[in-house]
Amino acid sequence: MSKIDLTALATEARNPRTTELDALSTLDLVTAMNDEDRTVADAVQRELPRIAAAVDAIAARMHKGGRLFYVGAGTSGRLGVLDAVECPPTFSATTEQVQGLIAGGAGAFLQAVEGAEDSTTLGPDDLRARHVGSKDVVVGIAASGRTPYVLGALAYAKSVGALTVAVCCNAGSPVAAAAELPIEVVTGPEVLTGSTRLKAGTATKLVLNMLSTGAFVRLNKVYGNLMVDVQTTNAKLKARAVRIVAEAVACNETLAQQLLGQCDGEVKAAIVVGRKRVAPAVARTLLLTHDGSVRDALAAP
Repeated sequence: MSKIDLTALATEARNPRTTELDALSTLDLVTAMNDEDRTVADAVQRELPRIAAAVDAIAARMHKGGRLFYVGAGTSGRLGVLDAVECPPTFSATTEQVQGLIAGGAGAFLQAVEGAEDSTTLGPDDLRARHVGSKDVVVGIAASGRTPYVLGALAYAKSVGALTVAVCCNAGSPVAAAAELPIEVVTGPEVLTGSTRLKAGTATKLVLNMLSTGAFVRLNKVYGNLMVDVQTTNAKLKARAVRIVAEAVACNETLAQQLLGQCDGEVKAAIVVGRKRVAPAVARTLLLTHDGSVRDALAAP
């Protein structure tokens, strides 16, 4: 692998506003960080049309049974894994539906695996092991836009017909060029030179939030701004389900619990039963007929 010229990367440049970082008072130090963080949302805003296009494309593939894969190394890989593991409890997604792959394997989430990100073969190997194909979406995440692991993964994904998306924090990068739908959130020099876990990491998290949340909204996992496909796997989520039903039906929590009991804990069905005064079986049929959309099921005669 040829040596990467870091001087060409905005994320590796020295920030002229923080050259005296170590000499600042603690309050001034965190103020400087906060000032830099304020620029991240604006950088993401400039890419919203591309992010929206990616959301629609991801949802279309997933609607047909495709899966979403995040692929990255280091901080980028960890952020992908983080977003993926939150999808099952939030949207009742299966663990197969959204997966995060990090260079070096699962152990690399907690401890760096030296050299893994420099391999162009490990990415294809990881995707091949999961039988990635033409129905799937592979999102390559690389703050630098040059990570070999990600480049290899995107090349393999494209070769098997998967949709490829890139999330990078430098303009005109090889990773962006390797993807059909590139998203380049240019966050500029970091407060601490080269530490892309900072602004670049924050920007990446914001984009991944939009990709997964937006896709599942399009897949009818949300009613209004309520997570109506929440998995009630612990006390907090069970209490949240009760509040969601109470809010959607405009009833008290006692009735909401009764509705959930009638519907075996299914939040969507409980809402339809409560709002339309129908039996649980009818509610489930309405939801099935309307592709899981609570809104359309409630509007149906």
